[in-house]
Amino acid sequence: MTNTTGHTHRRRTTRRRALLGGLGALTLTGGALMASGMLGTAGAASAWPTATGTKAVSSSISVSGTYDGGLKRHYGSGDLGGDGQEEGQDPIFNLKDGATLKNVIIGSPAADGVHCAGSCTLQNVWWEDVGEDAATFKGSSSGSVYTVYGGGAKKADDKVFQFNGAGKLVVTKFQVSDFGKLVRSCGNCSTQYKNRNITINDVDVTAPGKSLVGINSNYGDTAALRNVRIHGDSSKKIKPCIRYEGNNTGAEPKELGSGPDGTYCRYTASDLTYD
Repeated sequence: MTNTTGHTHRRRTTRRRALLGGLGALTLTGGALMASGMLGTAGAASAWPTATGTKAVSSSISVSGTYDGGLKRHYGSGDLGGDGQEEGQDPIFNLKDGATLKNVIIGSPAADGVHCAGSCTLQNVWWEDVGEDAATFKGSSSGSVYTVYGGGAKKADDKVFQFNGAGKLVVTKFQVSDFGKLVRSCGNCSTQYKNRNITINDVDVTAPGKSLVGINSNYGDTAALRNVRIHGDSSKKIKPCIRYEGNNTGAEPKELGSGPDGTYCRYTASDLTYD
C-alpha cells in the first residue's frame, strides 16, 4: 500500500505479551451501529480481552458476509510472517464490500492487518502489535462507509487506520496507545478521492502518540472529534487534527496547519479531555 509519509519504516522485534481482562462479544451489526448514533454518550474504555486460542494465518483470509473469530488470536505465518513495517505487505484479513469482521485479536506478526475493499464493519477487533497498518480502507465509491466499533490497537510505529479510498470512516468506542497516527487520509496515493469524511467519537487515547487524524484539506476532507479522552499527555504533544496538502504524485505531503478551524478540523476544546 502507498506510503503517505515518505519515510522508510523501521523493522521491529516481535513483541508478544499476555493480555489481562475480559470482554464480552458485542452483538450489534454494522447497520445497527450506524442507526444507534455514533455521537452518543462517552464511556470508559473496555478491558483488553484474553485470547481464547490461537490461529496461524499463512495466506490472507477472504471475508464476505461475517467472520466471527471468537476472540482467537490470529497471527501471520509463512508469507504473512514477516516482522516490521515494510510497505506492500498482504493483510491477515481481506474484507469484501459489505463484510463484517468481529471478535478477533490480531497478534504479532500482524502483516498489513485488515483490508476493506468497500464498506465494512470492524467490531471488537484488537491489534496487540500493529504491523504495517492496523486496517486500510480502499473502497472507490463515495457512498462507502467504514465502521470501527469497539476494539483497540497498540504499538503502531506509524498509522493505525489508513484511509486510501472514498467515503466515510466512523471510529467509535475504540482505544489506542503507543502509536503514530490514529487515522490518516492518504496524502500521496496515485488515485485520490475528494471529500473523505472521518468521525472519531468516544475514544480513549494513551500517549505516546503523534496525531489523532490527518486530512487533506485541498481535497475537501473533514474530520470531527467528539468525546476523546487523552491519557498521559499533559503537555498536549499529540496533535488532534492536522491539515495537509495532499497530492497524487507520491511526494511528501505538505503540512498546512493543525487545530480546529470549523471547516476541515471540526471540534472544540470541550471535545477533548486530558488526564
